Amino acid sequence: MKHNYLLAVLVMAFLTSCSTSDDSATPEEPTANNYFPIENGDFWVYDVNGDFPGRDSLYIANDTTINNTPHKKFKTKDLPFGFYSSSLTGNGIRKSGDKLMVSGAIDIDLIEGFPVDLAVSDFIIFKENASDNEQLSSISGSINYQFDEIPLTFNYTMKSVFAETLASFAVPGHDTYQNVKVIKVIVNLNVGGVVSFQGVNFPFNVMNSQDVVVSTQYYANNVGMVYSTTDIHYELANMEIALPIPSTATQNIKEYLVNHSGE
Repeated sequence: MKHNYLLAVLVMAFLTSCSTSDDSATPEEPTANNYFPIENGDFWVYDVNGDFPGRDSLYIANDTTINNTPHKKFKTKDLPFGFYSSSLTGNGIRKSGDKLMVSGAIDIDLIEGFPVDLAVSDFIIFKENASDNEQLSSISGSINYQFDEIPLTFNYTMKSVFAETLASFAVPGHDTYQNVKVIKVIVNLNVGGVVSFQGVNFPFNVMNSQDVVVSTQYYANNVGMVYSTTDIHYELANMEIALPIPSTATQNIKEYLVNHSGE
C-alpha cells in the first residue's frame, strides 16, 4: 500500500468491508449503453497525481464465481497508487440491469501487525438511470482492534451516490466526453477508545464523526471511469492520550484516464 496515512489505508479497506447493498427490492432496468465495459481483457490506464504519484493499469482478468453468481475479476498490473484502482483490484464485478456491483474479499493491515479480513457483497458503484442525488448503496459497521494496548473502535458508514449527468465534461488537461455520469463515494468515520486504570475502564473520543473521504468519479459511455478526484481528510479530537499518528491529515488524489481497451 503506497499511502502512509492510517486513514487512507482504512478507506481502501472500506470499499471491501463487510456489507450488503440496499438494492434487493429494486427491479433491474436494462440499458443499451455501456458505461462500464467488463469483458475479459478490458483495461484502463490512469495517471495518478497526489502524495504518491504513479501510473495504474486496471484490467478485467478472468471470470470468477462469488456467492454462486458469475462475476468478472479486477486486477492491477502492479501495486496501485490511486484510490479508484486500489478499491477495485482483487474484487469481482457484475452487471444487473443498469447497475454495476462489486463483491470480494481482501486482507488489510490497518495497523502494522493487525490484519483484518474484509468482504463486500453487491455494493453498487454505478447506476445509469438513477436520479440526481439518489443513494445507490450504504453500509455501516465497526472495526475493533488493539492499538498499543489501547482498544479502539472504528465506526464507519460508506455510501455511493449518483450525483448528476453532465452533457459534456472535459477531463482537466485531457479529453472531453459527452453525457457523463457522476458518482460519489463518501466515507463517514468516528473513532473511540478505552483506557483502564486500577481496573476501571475510561472511554475517550479519538475522532468525532466526519466525512473523511469524498471520491467523485466520472463515467463515459463505452469507456468507463475517465477521471476521479478523491479528498481524504481527518482531524483527531482533543484528548490527553497521545497516539503516534498525525492529529490531522489532508490529501487529494486525482486519477486521469490515459488509455483504455476501447481505443
